[in-house]
Amino acid sequence: MQKPSVAELRPVVHPAGVKDRRSGEHWGGRLYMREISLRIDRHLVNTKVSPNQLTYLMTVCGVLAAPALLVPGIWGAVLGVVAVQLYLLLDCVDGEIARWRKQYSLAGVWMDRVGAYLTDAAVLVGFGLRAADLWGTGRIDWLWAFLGTLAALGAILIKAETDLVGVARAQNGKEQVKESASEIQASGMALARKAASALKFHRLILGIEASLLILVLAIVDQIRGDLFFTRLGVAVLAGIALLQTVLHLVSILASSRLK
Repeated sequence: MQKPSVAELRPVVHPAGVKDRRSGEHWGGRLYMREISLRIDRHLVNTKVSPNQLTYLMTVCGVLAAPALLVPGIWGAVLGVVAVQLYLLLDCVDGEIARWRKQYSLAGVWMDRVGAYLTDAAVLVGFGLRAADLWGTGRIDWLWAFLGTLAALGAILIKAETDLVGVARAQNGKEQVKESASEIQASGMALARKAASALKFHRLILGIEASLLILVLAIVDQIRGDLFFTRLGVAVLAGIALLQTVLHLVSILASSRLK
């Protein structure tokens, strides 16, 4: 069977609005990965590989970021970035194959969310273990492993807070929340949210951004010959995760998403 061209695939797998989703599309997808995924799609659409199988593989790639980050030096950070980029690629491809074949499933949607949870957590836990210096000749400092795990817990809770809005609305027979419902009514809170959104600091605890940060810090630490900036990064991300967990909860309660 002849492979479809990129031009044939694009209008079907990238329908209007896919790249513009405020909370459903990562900037990496919009910037470069959706173009790469199109080239992969054309080799997969006529195979027996199912969208769900791609989602499972996506999750495995994301989770592998944790052990990858345990490799000493810059190469561990590079492997972590590669694992997360493969996760992002497959996250694009699975949905695109599903659209082309019109092969949708609730299991696929559910597993996609689980994969996002696990990938963010894996990167942050791996970051903490990396900072603990498991490969060093001295004493392992488990404080950093704890802080990395704390950051991972915060990242998971933030995603759970968002997803539980949909659960609460579904259980009460309400339609899915609209983007406009996330707007905060109180002027002070709205201003604070706009400031936080502009700074984008909260994105640092997401797996993709965190993996890139880890690579930058690994390069700086390689020059210094220690783990100072890696450990500083773990502490900062743990603080961001805790703060954002509380702020996100407050923003949900102050919006109309639960009304």
